[in-house]
Amino acid sequence: MGRSRRPFVAGALAGLVALLAACSTTPAGPTATSSTDTGYTSADGTTKTWPVGRRTGPVALAGKDADGTTRDVTAWRGDVVLVNTWYAACPPCRAEAPDLVAIANDDAPRGLHVIGVNSTDAAGTAAAFARQFSVPYPTIIDSDGSAIAALQGVVPVNAVPTTVLLDRQGRVAARILGRVDPSTVRSIVDQLLAEGGAPSASPTPSAGTP
Repeated sequence: MGRSRRPFVAGALAGLVALLAACSTTPAGPTATSSTDTGYTSADGTTKTWPVGRRTGPVALAGKDADGTTRDVTAWRGDVVLVNTWYAACPPCRAEAPDLVAIANDDAPRGLHVIGVNSTDAAGTAAAFARQFSVPYPTIIDSDGSAIAALQGVVPVNAVPTTVLLDRQGRVAARILGRVDPSTVRSIVDQLLAEGGAPSASPTPSAGTP
């Protein structure tokens, strides 16, 4: 192989590795190496955390779910919020769904809300996915891309799935690109819940069902 082709081959291999890490990525995402403000890394995704003084936001995220009900994360200020982007045919999304369901069910009484954002599927497809995995939390059907745009305005969302953790003030505390590691997410949730603040009333997991 001539020397002129070596940079091309190396670039192609790097692109393939990035594609396998998540359903879709862009080169703007952070690398998997740790830095001073990176608290965790997982085997499948890159996890970045921000200390209290360096968090951006608050995030204003709203839209209608598969039933046409309006969901607005600003109603959950005072609690911790987990936002997960996904679509039904995405293999990492399907793989992480049981973990997210378990986290939502376990931590709802402690003040955690979970909400999905789906910019790909029709409402019926998203609802079928929710039934298959017994998802207890709502998903915004983001057909016009406005919910993703709202997230992108505060924190880069460079992969599907991406999971974003918001603190009790609605600020971005963590971002995971690719499939979540459940122990990583639970550790972050525990830390955010421990930061204090009176949780709002939440009799059901994530204040809603799909």
